[in-house]
Formats: sequence, C-alpha cells, structure tokens
Amino acid sequence: MPKSDNQKLKIFYILDYLERNSNEKNPVRASDLIAMLDRQHNIRCDRKTVYSDIAALQQYGVDIVSLPGKNGGYYIASRNFELPELKLLIDAVQSSRYLTEKKSRELIEKLCSQCNEQDAKLMRRTVLVSGRVKSMNETIYYNVDAIQEAIAQNKQISFRYFDWDFGGKRKYRDKEYLASPYGLCQDHENCYLLALSQRHGITSYRVDRMSDIRILDEKRTPCPELTGKALNDHANRLFQMFAGDAVNVKMRFHRSLLNVVIDRFGKDTMLIPDGEDYFNFTVKVAISPMFLSWVIGFGEKAKVLHPQSVIDQCVEMCRSAMGQY
Repeated sequence: MPKSDNQKLKIFYILDYLERNSNEKNPVRASDLIAMLDRQHNIRCDRKTVYSDIAALQQYGVDIVSLPGKNGGYYIASRNFELPELKLLIDAVQSSRYLTEKKSRELIEKLCSQCNEQDAKLMRRTVLVSGRVKSMNETIYYNVDAIQEAIAQNKQISFRYFDWDFGGKRKYRDKEYLASPYGLCQDHENCYLLALSQRHGITSYRVDRMSDIRILDEKRTPCPELTGKALNDHANRLFQMFAGDAVNVKMRFHRSLLNVVIDRFGKDTMLIPDGEDYFNFTVKVAISPMFLSWVIGFGEKAKVLHPQSVIDQCVEMCRSAMGQY
C-alpha cells in the first residue's frame, strides 16, 4: 500500500473524525473512515488498518464502542462533557449579562466543539445571543483573570472605573482606584468584585466597568470580614450588590410570592404562616433604594413589619414617587 506523507497522522485523523461525527445514534462505519482518509488527506488504507487503529485508540483509553451488524459502526461513548452538561453551560453563557456578545459567541463555539457535529448543529439553532442585554466591555474576560490572579497572590490592585454616558461612551471617574480584592460573585447576571477599598472600606465594583487593572507589589490589607465563610455572608447581606447598612428586617408576603422569597433568600429562610394567605419571615439585608424598590414593587402583597426605620423609608420612597405625577 503506497504511503503518503500524512500516513503517520492517520490515527489522529480517525480520532478527530469520530469525535466530530459519531454518537450512539450515528455510528461511523469503517468504510466511512476509509473514504474520509482518502478524500480529505490522500491516505490510502484498508479495513484491517482501520481496525488496528481503532484498537490502538481503545488501548490508549479512548472510549470507542463498536456496534455489530449491517447498521453498525464505531462511536465515542464518553466525552469530557455530557450533552446535558454542555446545554447547561451554553445556557449560562448566553444568559450572562457581563459577557459581551462577541465573547459569548466565542465561548459557545468552544463548548459546541466538545460534542459531535450533529449535536452541535442542534445546539447552535437554540442559541439566542443577539438582542439580549450584554456587557459592552470586551476586556471583562481579562479583568476576571487579573482579579483572580491578584487574589491568589494576595496582592492589591489598581484600576480605573467608568460610567456610561447618554451616547453609550465611557466616562471615566477622575481618580485611580486602589483596593484589596477578596472575591468575585454574580448577582442578576452581573459580575462584582468584593474588595476592601482605602477610601470606602468594604465595597463592591461592577467588573465590566473596571479597566486598566494592574496587580501591585503591595500585599492586600487584611480584612477578616471578607475571609472564608465571612465572605459569603457579606455577599449575601449586600442585597443585589447595593451598599447600605445590614439590619434584620421582618416582612409579610402573600403566599403567591413564596417562590420569589425562596429564590432570593434561600430555602433555609424560616417562613412562618400568617393566616391562610400570608407568611412572615426575617432576613438580614443591606437597606438600599434597590431593596426598598423591590419590596414596594410587589404592592399590597408585600409589607415591611419591622424595624420602624425601614418602614419609614418605604413610606418616604412611595411619597417621593407619587410626587412625580
């Protein structure tokens, strides 16, 4: 059998073809592999050679299953990701607001490459990225990497912080920010940095509004409130990532909002029935305009019972809103 220059790569071509084209419902026959090698790589071989290469791949550890019979063939049974896992990851990427549309498409394409072409085509048809609210900061991917590296090295960072103007352009704040990074968390599909700031104490920053991040030589300022379990507790108290004083708030919600409360505060929240249609619960949250708006937005189905200071803030916000009309 004449050998081509690609002969030594034959076994890799076979593996690549199986990874991209085979699954349990669509096995690849030896004749398909022979035709592919001849057509795409100018490699001539026979069935015996293909059988030998398949056996070598199986011996190496590739989970190739052989199906007997007229409609039989070969397929790769186990991959790095199962199909439901890939669908879950793709859904997370396409729904994430802090990833740009361009980066979302790049990541989704990489995830699709982890399965065969038939399944990849089906998943691409269900991907909806255009039209979704996405970050406009293409560097966020690298922002996250720099922050994680600084945390691992126990170093401070400096960065610039910006707002968007009415024309959709960045408007940088004058000062350079210095902070000791301690953790990244996600809320409402946005990514935030929890850090100890020299000027503002414990605070949070939208990662997609950070730029020019530099890892400094200085060690992080110690902050027990952002270390270990305390970091998670603090992130939970920063309700929807808006600053405010954390206090225990007792509320009364309609039973139709049960799922909303559990989704927001977790299934371990103690819920106490109050009559047939309502329940009470107490949670520790940061009192902020966003939290007050969240409660008021449910209308007559939600009410703050305690403390009086939070009740007064709700009343004042309602009066202020009514004054607009």
